[in-house]
Amino acid sequence: MNSELAAFIDKAKESLAASKLLASNQLYDFAGSRAYYTMFYIAEAFLWKQGLSFSSHGAVIAGFGKEVAKRGLVPIEFHRYLIDAQDKRTQGDYGIEDEVKLSEEDAQQLIQQSEAFIQQAERCLLGSAP
Repeated sequence: MNSELAAFIDKAKESLAASKLLASNQLYDFAGSRAYYTMFYIAEAFLWKQGLSFSSHGAVIAGFGKEVAKRGLVPIEFHRYLIDAQDKRTQGDYGIEDEVKLSEEDAQQLIQQSEAFIQQAERCLLGSAP
């Protein structure tokens, strides 16, 4: 069981590394998208540990809110981070106008939140403190 959880966390760490690399190259839209996926993989890990799996992003986010955040397995604000990150991902992936592009500050905030997701997962799911 821990090997599957570790695989989710490893995938999230790779996504975070990609996000940081993209941000360092001023590709903030794409950095934000990868940061969202970092959080998404961790949300899936928490749900998987409870025997839950969903086929859409919206269902994963809703399930994470109901089954993880509201039950106190993670700080409640993590659900808001995930919702906001999905909105930023959509903005970054599909927006073409300059006024909707993600800023450096947007990308850095998403990266910091992604790091918090990984730390929480390592503590709660793997029982290790980074």
